Amino acid sequence: MRNLRLLKNLRCSELQGPGTPQCISVRTDTGTVLIASEFSVTELDPRVVNEVSLTADGYLPEDGSGTVVGIQDLPDQESVCVATATGDVILYNLNTNQLECVGSVDTGLTAMSWSPDQELVSLTTGQDTIIMMTKDFEPITEVGIHQDDFGEGKFITVGWGKKETQFHGSEGKHAAQRKTISALPWDDRRPRVTWRGDGQLFAVSAICLQTGARKVRVWNRECFLQSTSETTNGLEQSLCWKPSGSLLAATQRLPNKHSVVFMEKNGLLHGDFTLPFDKEQVKVKELLWNSDSTVLAVWLEDMMPGDGGGANTYIQLWTVGNYHWYLKQSLCFGGDPQQAPACVSWDPERPLRLHLVTRGWNSLTYDWGWSTDRSHGEDGQDNASVAVIDGDKVLVSTFRQCVVPPPMSTFDLQLTAPVNLVTFLRQPQRTNELAALTADGHISVYGQGGLGSFRSAASCLIRLSLQLHSVVTLSLGPTVLWESSHVISMCHGAKTGTVALQLENGQIRRFLWDSLKPSVVEWQDSTGCRINFPDLCVQTALCTIEEVRHTHTDTHSVASNVSSFVVYDDFLLLTTHSHTCRCLRLSTLTVKGLQEALASDGGQNDQNDETLRRVERGSRIVTVVPLDTRLVLQMPRGNLETIHHRALVLAQVRKWLDGLNFREAFECMRKLRINLNLMYDHNPKVFLENVEIFLRQLDSISHINLFLTELREEDTTTTMYPCLPNSTVPVQPAPGPSGKKVDIVCDALRSTMESMDQHKYCLSILTTHVKKTVPELEVALQKVHELRVNPPSAATAVSAEEALKYLLFLVNVNELYEHSLGTYDFDLVLMVAEKSQKDPKEYLPFLNMLKTLEPNYQRYTIDKHLKRYRKALHHLSKCGEEHFTEALNLVKDQRLYGEALGLYPANSSQYRALSCAYAEYLVAQHQPEQAGLLLWRCGEAARALQAFVGGASWRNALCVAEQIPLPPDQLALLARDLAGTKLIELRRYTEAAVLLEQYAKDCEEAISALITGAVWEEALRLVYLYNRQDIIETNLKPALLEAFSSQTSFLEAQKAMFIRHKTRLAVVRELKEKARLELLDEDVPDCPEAELYSEASSVMTGSHAGSKYSHSNSRISSRSSKNRRKAERKKLSLKEGSPLEDVALLHALTEVIHCVDKMREEVHSLLKALVLFQFDGQAGRLQQAYGEALLLIEAGIPEVWQEGLQPTQAPVTGPNSTANSIMASFQQPRHSVTQESEMPPAPKMRNGVKWKLSILK
Repeated sequence: MRNLRLLKNLRCSELQGPGTPQCISVRTDTGTVLIASEFSVTELDPRVVNEVSLTADGYLPEDGSGTVVGIQDLPDQESVCVATATGDVILYNLNTNQLECVGSVDTGLTAMSWSPDQELVSLTTGQDTIIMMTKDFEPITEVGIHQDDFGEGKFITVGWGKKETQFHGSEGKHAAQRKTISALPWDDRRPRVTWRGDGQLFAVSAICLQTGARKVRVWNRECFLQSTSETTNGLEQSLCWKPSGSLLAATQRLPNKHSVVFMEKNGLLHGDFTLPFDKEQVKVKELLWNSDSTVLAVWLEDMMPGDGGGANTYIQLWTVGNYHWYLKQSLCFGGDPQQAPACVSWDPERPLRLHLVTRGWNSLTYDWGWSTDRSHGEDGQDNASVAVIDGDKVLVSTFRQCVVPPPMSTFDLQLTAPVNLVTFLRQPQRTNELAALTADGHISVYGQGGLGSFRSAASCLIRLSLQLHSVVTLSLGPTVLWESSHVISMCHGAKTGTVALQLENGQIRRFLWDSLKPSVVEWQDSTGCRINFPDLCVQTALCTIEEVRHTHTDTHSVASNVSSFVVYDDFLLLTTHSHTCRCLRLSTLTVKGLQEALASDGGQNDQNDETLRRVERGSRIVTVVPLDTRLVLQMPRGNLETIHHRALVLAQVRKWLDGLNFREAFECMRKLRINLNLMYDHNPKVFLENVEIFLRQLDSISHINLFLTELREEDTTTTMYPCLPNSTVPVQPAPGPSGKKVDIVCDALRSTMESMDQHKYCLSILTTHVKKTVPELEVALQKVHELRVNPPSAATAVSAEEALKYLLFLVNVNELYEHSLGTYDFDLVLMVAEKSQKDPKEYLPFLNMLKTLEPNYQRYTIDKHLKRYRKALHHLSKCGEEHFTEALNLVKDQRLYGEALGLYPANSSQYRALSCAYAEYLVAQHQPEQAGLLLWRCGEAARALQAFVGGASWRNALCVAEQIPLPPDQLALLARDLAGTKLIELRRYTEAAVLLEQYAKDCEEAISALITGAVWEEALRLVYLYNRQDIIETNLKPALLEAFSSQTSFLEAQKAMFIRHKTRLAVVRELKEKARLELLDEDVPDCPEAELYSEASSVMTGSHAGSKYSHSNSRISSRSSKNRRKAERKKLSLKEGSPLEDVALLHALTEVIHCVDKMREEVHSLLKALVLFQFDGQAGRLQQAYGEALLLIEAGIPEVWQEGLQPTQAPVTGPNSTANSIMASFQQPRHSVTQESEMPPAPKMRNGVKWKLSILK
């Protein structure tokens, strides 16, 4: 739905070229125009830049009878190729201005055409032959134009008969006998040659010698005939191949119409459109496609001369959309022969620039641009109208009411002449009015009539003389602005009233129309810099983006991938070439933010970005419906699609919520599938304060229920619909600690609905009970039961059956049946069961059985059926002693010991039985001490003593023994048993010595236990307390020497192990670093085969080691904990070459360090005992050995745990990674292959613990 808007027209009428222009070519490097006449070649820019004579060297006769059949600029050779009708091919060097004849054909030339890549040139001769030559003018082949064969693409006959016997449609069977009509009299009978855009094929249109009609033949680069068109009556001379397609454009004159027809490369017709003239009114001189195949120029001339004696000449520009051809521009050059175009050509670099030269040597250059002519209103009265030019009609589509697919429209305006320009009024409340400028210089203004129709306000207000010597910018607003020829476009800011002018050199000017004297000044930003556009802009709009007011800065463009944009309200909407549609808020947008947004590709990081939406490839913005959420896009093929951009939707919804327009917000969110939680999350405080307004506006039970059912514990303003950075939308605090969001909303709505009309909102009230975090199904069922018992008389009330049916819709019927059973109300249970699909034989016997039971036992049975065992135990405890056995079994089965003890008195037999059962359970759970406490307090002393003995709780055991009481001999035996079989096995030597000394009265065994436990000082105390110095010689001194020997040997072993592990760790790290460097240097694939390096597989990369064991762990995840521990130990193996050997060595070194560091107190005690008994030599050696071990470890810790040696992440790969990020992650030193949780931290030594004796040297 775009129109062609004339941006600029340059005209030079001061040229005085010799003769009449015959051929034209445009230089791609300089943009100048090359004109060939019967006397010379002239270069225009737009005035004469250079001129060289063709008659001086005899290439053309001096009497002006010569003809140039073709001219082509050759930028690679810095020359111009000219072909004359006499047969000469001339090369004109642009640097030296020299002419050179590179070839000559005796029979003359009729046409010359170069391939698009300028590697080949095809020449047609006077003998109807084609000469194919290279760019160096070396002949390749020569073939005749007229061939009897169809070509290599000849159709295959499948036996369906001849063409004469086939169906001919509306033409009837006489079409088969129709004779071929020869070429029209005005046909110049010259061949036409045109190349396809890729240069692989070219077509030749020539007069058939047998029929006298034109035929089109298609040839390939090797000059082999591919196909021949079927005989087409009325085919005219013009021919042009669409650059980016497979269609050939030609014209055909039929008895009832004059059409532009399209052919496929096989010569068959494929579509057409009719020219807006009578069948005998005009003749088509040429057809010209622009370089991007979007515009087809048709050059026409009247058949009959006009009043002035000359024939009118026209150039029409046609475009196609949705399989319909639109006439977008019509240029009329009048009947003056000197003003008629002599040569026409599109610019090869700028697709919408057209060059032409008239017979009187007037040079004209037109620059068009695509524009979507839409209404600019921002209120509800604007119809979101878009006007499309289609010849002498203006097709108007009003998108507020409906979306009409092109080429149809809501209505059309019929004018008297082709329309070239249309624009809408910008004045508020009148934005639906439009004006149309026709090709004959009339402006028609239309205003809106009744029911959306239009009335003509004035058929002709202004008559303009289209001499095209200046550019006129038309704006229907408070003023009509006329500026100099340098003004290209004008835009008006509706909010600020600012008017900006764009000049042809890119400069921006501000028009001060509201001052006392209107003036034009330079546009500057806040820093005083002049704002200029680097290129001519087709579409401009005024908006504020921080300090820059356009999508360009002074030196560079902000974005280069924008395909269309529109400014609406506070938003800048634009589509990009990466197939996205962005909707950016101008009030918070910065230039940097705009660049970052357009540079984003819409990956996973943008999945919750409300400003981004994926669209179809090639989509363009048509318009935005004001005060709505609709954005209309047009696809490349011409069809329309309406989308609701998330940013527009959320902005409008937030406006409605701020204005307490809950109904409009709800309808929009429901239709566009916006999560309804946003109604509360947007502003919880305001919502809770206006619940009644919310309910009255929705006024629909189904809508309220829909809102309630979508509630969930999620703040959608931070997850699904986060507010943009620096957004003007206030961020409201989340609900306080008073409760969860769902519960808060349900309670608030329920209380309000009950106060308004509890009968009307009955179903919604039930929904609030069901939707809570812990569903209140019993309460909901009770309310349904109340409706059944006491039916309300209100007209808006619902019956119990309807309420129950709705409740069954919300909750599973089986779950609801169980909850109804849990209310112990059999009427309610029957009511639910009747509405379900349950078989009465399934529930009636069970209900009848329950009715026969005692109430407490009945409830126990129900609760046990519903697996509510705590409630069942509570009811069963009230059923008397005869059911205690059943209660005890229930407690044992469900392990409800704690709850059961609280239901019976502490002095009852039931309490005692429960305590004994609980104790048995605790003993089975390896908690004998707690079992003993339960047994002791309930009077089971003997069983308590047994439990305490089993748990080595010797103090409690002795207390119970004294309470029983036990005889002295049995007490001593108990103490000896506790000490010998329990405490000593648990290495609790000091406690065992207390039992042996105080209760067993055996001091010798007590001293022996202390010596065994290396409690030297306590052993000496008992020796001297009981006067047993003999034990010093027999037991103590030998034990000291044995302890010295074992400690010394242990220290030596630990030192050797530490040195061995540390050395191996250094070797492993060196090997892994070497393997990593080789992997980077040799570009070895990072795969399991990389284990083929030295030292078996110890050089394998970290990612492989991790992946290897991840599979292993997944296989054993279901095994026992013992097997899992075994797998972990196997994973951290110290075997040389294992993948995680370095981590295993670190763990082993950590164990050595902790083991040696814990010996400080033990070594200190042993040193004191050795010195006491004059073993100074042994004590000195032990102190020296332990000190050396500590120094060795302290010196080795920094070497083992080096700084910066923490494990790095695995190489960063994936769809969001770049080549640089992947290489950077590989080049990071990765000394470890595991996660940080597997790498043990550096141990801390307890240097504050004093262990040395200063008396030892």
